[in-house]
Amino acid sequence: MESPEAFERWRNGDGSAFAEIVQEHQRMVYSMACHALQNRALAAELAQDVFLELHRNRRKIESAGHLKLWLRKVTARRLIDCARKRREANELAGEPAAIPDPGDPLLRGLLQRLVATLPEPGRTMVILRYQEDLDPSEIAGILDTPLLTVKSTLHRSIALLRAKLEAMAGKGVGR
Repeated sequence: MESPEAFERWRNGDGSAFAEIVQEHQRMVYSMACHALQNRALAAELAQDVFLELHRNRRKIESAGHLKLWLRKVTARRLIDCARKRREANELAGEPAAIPDPGDPLLRGLLQRLVATLPEPGRTMVILRYQEDLDPSEIAGILDTPLLTVKSTLHRSIALLRAKLEAMAGKGVGR
């Protein structure tokens, strides 16, 4: 439930209102990060950074509704940046990109593990589409990406997930 009163108090400098806003939106930000990173510590750090950036940019946030969109956009961009940095670090070390440990209770299930192996930005788009239940036009707005690019990336990502599931089913994995 979005609180316009808390939003206005926060915009006017009320620190306790910011705590209410964090409380209200932290689950969404942390969940997006946890599903993409599959690492609770990294997800918590990323969420903290997102809320710190929100506090620094409070004058740019126009409304309580804009705040939620802003949080999704910044979280998605940070996730894409994080994936790039991890990939670059692995390439520099001469190692293939590792799949994070899927043992976290938030990340149970074969499909969640497979989503985590998707390349960026497809992974973030799948999370925004199916976890956050956003339609492709909303995703396009959040990521500043053309709608057709979002649709084609989602289509390719879903096809890749299907192919991985079929390959696993053929090997008897996941049964």
